[in-house]
Amino acid sequence: MHKARHWTLGAKLTLVATPFLLLALVTVAVTLWVSWQLEGGAAAVNEAGRMRMQAYRMSLAISTGQPERLAELGDKFAQSMETLRTGDAERPLFMPWDDTVRAQFVSVQQGWTQYRARWIAAPPPPLDRLQPDTAAFVDRIDAMVHGIELHMSRWTALLHLAQLFTMALAVVGTAVLVYTGYLFVLEPVGQIKNALLRLQQGDLAARVSSSSTDEFGMLADGFNDMARQVQTVHRSLEARVAEKTAELQEKRERLEALYNVASLVASANSLQQLTAGFVQRLRPIAKADGVALRWSDETNERFLMLASDGLPIDMTEAEHCVHAGECHCGSLDAQPGLRVIPIHSMAPGRMQHCARAGFETIVSIPIRLHERLMGEVDLFFHAHVGVSDSDRSLLEALTAHLAAAMETFRLAAQQKEAAVSQERSFLARELHDSIAQSLAFLKIQVQLMQDALARDNLQQARAVLDEINVGVRESYADVRELLVHFRTRTNTEDIEPALETTLRKFELQSGVAATLQMEGHGMPLDPDLQVQVLHILQEALSNVRKHATASKVWLDVQQAPRWRFEIRDNGRGFSDAPGAHDETHVGLRIMRERAERIGAQLDIHSVPGRGSSVILVLPDPRQAHQHTPQPVLEHGSAA
Repeated sequence: MHKARHWTLGAKLTLVATPFLLLALVTVAVTLWVSWQLEGGAAAVNEAGRMRMQAYRMSLAISTGQPERLAELGDKFAQSMETLRTGDAERPLFMPWDDTVRAQFVSVQQGWTQYRARWIAAPPPPLDRLQPDTAAFVDRIDAMVHGIELHMSRWTALLHLAQLFTMALAVVGTAVLVYTGYLFVLEPVGQIKNALLRLQQGDLAARVSSSSTDEFGMLADGFNDMARQVQTVHRSLEARVAEKTAELQEKRERLEALYNVASLVASANSLQQLTAGFVQRLRPIAKADGVALRWSDETNERFLMLASDGLPIDMTEAEHCVHAGECHCGSLDAQPGLRVIPIHSMAPGRMQHCARAGFETIVSIPIRLHERLMGEVDLFFHAHVGVSDSDRSLLEALTAHLAAAMETFRLAAQQKEAAVSQERSFLARELHDSIAQSLAFLKIQVQLMQDALARDNLQQARAVLDEINVGVRESYADVRELLVHFRTRTNTEDIEPALETTLRKFELQSGVAATLQMEGHGMPLDPDLQVQVLHILQEALSNVRKHATASKVWLDVQQAPRWRFEIRDNGRGFSDAPGAHDETHVGLRIMRERAERIGAQLDIHSVPGRGSSVILVLPDPRQAHQHTPQPVLEHGSAA
């Protein structure tokens, strides 16, 4: 049996267009070749014209007696003759050789040989023959140019013929391609378009009749199959639409439930608000008659009811705290996932409050975080219910959100407690290192005054009183300095205003001139890091005020590539040998502790009689996440 050959649309169009394409390529090649010949001949004509001009110049040089000029012109003419003979592919330039042009070129060569022998190589004869000889020589050149032009006219005629053939080929090819495109493309497209319009208007019986074997035939067959499927699907369309609508509604409700719980988690400010809002939102989502949220202790022995909704008051009060095993809700030996507990199957020894309240089914969802049981959510129904897979995943996802939120509250409370404890330790250390020592000194001085008064030694009593006065002033200064530290505020934009304020306060307290110099441009510091830096710098300034007896203080800040702070003074300095100030200079120890807390490097340099320098270098910003400052509770409420 003979099998019909299948021609694709591309094969058909290629078969029609290939002859025209080949003819067009041949015509274009002929046109380019003829144009190249004409371009070379035109360049040869120009070169021959230069030879005529050079002949006249040589005649003028002979007549005016310029032998050096004549030799140069002769060389140029000989060079032009050589160029015409060999051609020049760079221009391009070449002679269109034929018998006539070749004979005329030979004639010009002979004329040049005679002309050069008579008028250039030998002493020139009388000048009365110069003009006739030059005219005869130029006539030979004109004859060669005329021969070149005749040859080029034949090439020009051939070029015109090729162009006319190209135009005719374009017209015929366009007509053939238009007809072919209409026959192979436009007509099938029109049939498919009409069938689509009929299908859009509701005529599901619309079909495309096509006997071709190309892509449009395949497209027509595909359209017919699609139309038949549309006809089949349309019969059950309403049922499918209703099914999909129900699925979309269910997904929308799931998304809305997740969004409501997520917004509650984000906006809740307390544990009570979170749990109460959760049970109120969960009850309509689960379509439950009552909801109870129970939280377990660390050992999972007791379950405390944090919130409930829809439950009787007596049941809420009776099950406020349930021990593990007293009720099916708080059973430790139950399965780890969601459980559906029919009330009629509950053991007689367990609590029966839900049965007395009229509930028929309990759905218990454990609250787990990192495989640890944290509590459970109990849903109470007055009817027998089951839980689908989608409802199960939704309820477990909601409880997972709740577990994460409650864990966040717990961690925040622990962090806050740790911050308060740390700040209290800091306050105790600050008071012990400053005011407590001053009070101990005052206590000793009071004892000395009592001894002096007992001996009626008024001179010693006055001296002790002066010491007490100095101690009270120092204690007062320490208290004001601590208040300044506690009132330090972070600047979210730049640390420079805070540094200027710190130096102004130092100048008012000590009367010592202070200068701030900022260099470079760096990334802004985090607010917590700014506070720690300011505290270290304030402690350094406090040491200058107390011990340095300086008249000038400089604060140099370098922002890039790393933050670097240096406080210099011109005071009396001190010995920086190891162990020289471990016990007496408590401020230095405080500064080192703060620098260690933020992962910074603190260097102290001093020479007795030549001042001191405190250098604080912060860690590289690319490694700053490895040295996150420990939380410190700010004393913003200090009066």
